[in-house]
Amino acid sequence: MGGVFVLRKPRNGNKCRCFDRCITMRQTETDLFSEETRMITRRGRRRKRRSFFLDMILLFRTCSSNILFLSLLLLSSSFSSVLSENLSPRNQTLRPLEELNKLKAINQHLRKINKPSIKTIHSPDGDIIDCVLLHHQPAFDHPRLRGQKPLDPPERPRGHNRRGLRPKSFQLWGMEGETCSEGTVPIRRTKEEDILRANSVSSFGKKLRHYRRDTSSNGHEHAVGYVSGEKYYGAKASINVWAPQVQNQYEFSLSQIWIISGSFGNDLNTIEAGWQVSPELYGDNYPRFFTYWTNDAYQATGCYNLLCSGFVQTNSEIAIGAAISPSSSYKGGQFDITLLIWKDPKHGNWWLEFGSGILVGYWPSFLFTHLKEHASMVQYGGEVVNSSPFGAHTSTQMGSGHFAEEGFTKSSYFRNIQVVDWDNNLVPSPNLRVLADHPNCYDIQGGSNRAWGSYFYYGGPGKNPKCP
Repeated sequence: MGGVFVLRKPRNGNKCRCFDRCITMRQTETDLFSEETRMITRRGRRRKRRSFFLDMILLFRTCSSNILFLSLLLLSSSFSSVLSENLSPRNQTLRPLEELNKLKAINQHLRKINKPSIKTIHSPDGDIIDCVLLHHQPAFDHPRLRGQKPLDPPERPRGHNRRGLRPKSFQLWGMEGETCSEGTVPIRRTKEEDILRANSVSSFGKKLRHYRRDTSSNGHEHAVGYVSGEKYYGAKASINVWAPQVQNQYEFSLSQIWIISGSFGNDLNTIEAGWQVSPELYGDNYPRFFTYWTNDAYQATGCYNLLCSGFVQTNSEIAIGAAISPSSSYKGGQFDITLLIWKDPKHGNWWLEFGSGILVGYWPSFLFTHLKEHASMVQYGGEVVNSSPFGAHTSTQMGSGHFAEEGFTKSSYFRNIQVVDWDNNLVPSPNLRVLADHPNCYDIQGGSNRAWGSYFYYGGPGKNPKCP
């Protein structure tokens, strides 16, 4: 908004109507103009920083015609527009104080999480990937890690098959042969618009609190396979990647592994990894590789990817949060990723491996309470957000957007589902059970065979005649 103008009547008591010429007052106005000019000059010597707009008000307040007022108003509007353009190209009006404070907080947060890089790579999807020195990544802002170096790789679980094809590149930013050198990690740069899409700076990069696996799950709907009742030290599965349609930017669709411990109350600990489509977090509809953690049921701790001090990345080939390519196609080629999460028996940290032997990094054990020891549940499957849980159901798709009964090349799947036992062995998931919160919207069907071991198909279109 522009300056505030105060209208006053002429000092000689004469009244003027709008746009009258007021010929009889011209001499009075001239005299007053000269007197006011002398007064302003004296004041100017005492107050060199006096407001431009206030001086203009004093200079022209005796004018009997509103033409001068309109001229000043136009000048004020033009001046305000220039200021607004300098402050933000997204808004052509001057931001109120709270918006300016928000921009200040955003810039401070960007300086905190975007670390200095030794190389910058521009991805075809619009991402900017910064190659950051290992010990400069956000994890080492944590007081428990400050001044340290990433740990050496631990012993893999026994029974883990690291053989298989290792794709040259499965993320868009590396398709043209660009790489980060050894001793650095590729980090997706966060932009101002990424944070502006969030509800607040403090909520950026965090999941909303949700942990129920029933119909009161606060708009979060699941179709999952799970094991519980034992002590678990890791999990492994292969997941085919899709690009599901998401109805609006406040919803997401993901497929992941959850490592869980604690009650489903305020002490819930989780470690999560998989792929997701999240327009709010990333600003597009690409499927992206992601990680997450929390130790207080998604309240104050934890974040996605490397958006806070937590996960320590050790790999120079994978950018967490970057787009995965290719993805699966309906009745066509299938592309899946294999994820292994396990607890290092020696140091107690939880490590993440992608594909055939690509060690991504680890979650330090001190981040957690219950997961310092072991997990009490492991879940595999899909999750979507239905932003209007009490209205018409969302059309956001889970997985391929097709129900489980359609099977291979049409439905999403998890295959070769395993857990890590107390002795660091990979074993088939015992007593794998399946559950869908809203089976008419998204469902799940499990099975087992020699080629795929324990597996399940899952997913769905969301809104349909049986899910209005």
